[in-house]
Parts: sequence; C-alpha cells; structure tokens
Amino acid sequence: RAVFKAWFVDFEPVKAKAAGATAFPGMPPETFAALPTRLLDSELGPVPEGWEVRSLYSAAKFINGAAFKSSHFCDPSSGIPVVKIAELKAGITEQTKYSSRTDLDPRYRIDTGEILYSWSGSPDTSLDTFIWTKGPGLVNQHIFRVVTESEAQKVLVYYLLKHLKQDLIEIARNKQTTGLGHVTIGDMQRLLLAWPDPNTLNGFCEVIGPIFAIAFNGLLESEKLATLRDYLLPRLLSGRVRVEAVRD
Repeated sequence: RAVFKAWFVDFEPVKAKAAGATAFPGMPPETFAALPTRLLDSELGPVPEGWEVRSLYSAAKFINGAAFKSSHFCDPSSGIPVVKIAELKAGITEQTKYSSRTDLDPRYRIDTGEILYSWSGSPDTSLDTFIWTKGPGLVNQHIFRVVTESEAQKVLVYYLLKHLKQDLIEIARNKQTTGLGHVTIGDMQRLLLAWPDPNTLNGFCEVIGPIFAIAFNGLLESEKLATLRDYLLPRLLSGRVRVEAVRD
C-alpha cells in the first residue's frame, strides 16, 4: 500500500525522474525508463503526462449483487452460500443462507480469488474491500463484485480501493441514516483518480503481484487451519480424539 501511494498518489518516481534521477528504489529499470518526466495540470490536479484522469467507477466493472427472498433459500446440502456482508466479515457460519437458484445470471456467481466491495451498512465497520476465499457463492445485494480485465488491473484496483477506503467511508457517513450509510454508483463516478499508462501498471504488478499472491495464499492457509481447528478441537475436548493416540 505504501508503494501504491508513492507511485499513484504522490507520483514520486515521476518527480524523481524530472529531478534528474536515473532510477527509483523498488521500481523495475524498464518501468522507470519509460516514465514521463513532467506532471501536467488536470481536473484532479497535476498528474503524470500520458496518464488518464478517470472515475473510480471506470477502473473496473462493479456488479451489484442480486436480491434474495426467503423462498430462494434452501438446505445447505443442495445449494451454495449467499454472500452477504456478514460472510465477508465472519466467513461461512451456521447463520449463512444457501440457495440453488437457477434463474440468476452468471455475473452474480463468485469463486475463490475474486474481489468484493461492500458498499452499504455501518460506514466504519461494513464498508471495505475483501478477497473472497471460500469457494463458489452467490453475491447478495449491497456488495459489488469487482471484475477486472487483467491480473495487473486486479492488483491495482484492490490497492486503489484500500487506499480510498476512508474517502468512501466519509461519503457514506455523510448520507448516514439510522446508523447506516452507503456509496452509490454516482459517488464512484464523481470520485476521480489518475490512471497509469500500461507500462507503469504492468511494472506495479511485477513488483506487487508476488506480494499480493503471498498475502492471498496466507488467507487460504488460514482457512485450512481454521477448518482443521474447528474439526479437531471439539473432539479433543470431548476425548473422542486423544493426543496420545495421534502421537502413536
């Protein structure tokens, strides 16, 4: 996230090159060599020459989840989880609803590795960006499924949403009623950002992509360990499984 801010908010590599530097710490040499050497005025303020000023909403496809009725739910054995904000925060629990709806467009279906953004709820506790790790699911309304055209764009948009978290929370807070707030498509269309040229985008993915992958794999490993814990702990406490037997 610090690298994201340096490259895409403070434009430190471009400023360094404009000042005569021949390299920038952590940036691939070929990426630095292709950088512009000046900032140009824009509606957002000074941005690197050749970069676009675009809205947050245009940075990816933000697909809002589907609406579900009680009649859409089924037994867990015959459906897949309906992903609400509760599932983003606490995972699949006994309170999770399941559905086997066949009328839903495929765009509402998600799987492990996808980016989700919860845009409604208590601003400080509900609005955030998540990477889904729990397999096939159906996205409920109040959650955007964030779809990108490439892995490089996915990495950039993830850190972009993390960087803008507080801005989005404040937008929601300003419309807060009865404890709830929300971010609309219109809000995202008005929120401007500097979008890099393909060279800088790919350079960012080259540097941050492996870190992103390590963090994601860590989440998957945590899921496996949590599942193992939840399976073993009750059996150990009840005596159904004994440590001595496992050691033997």
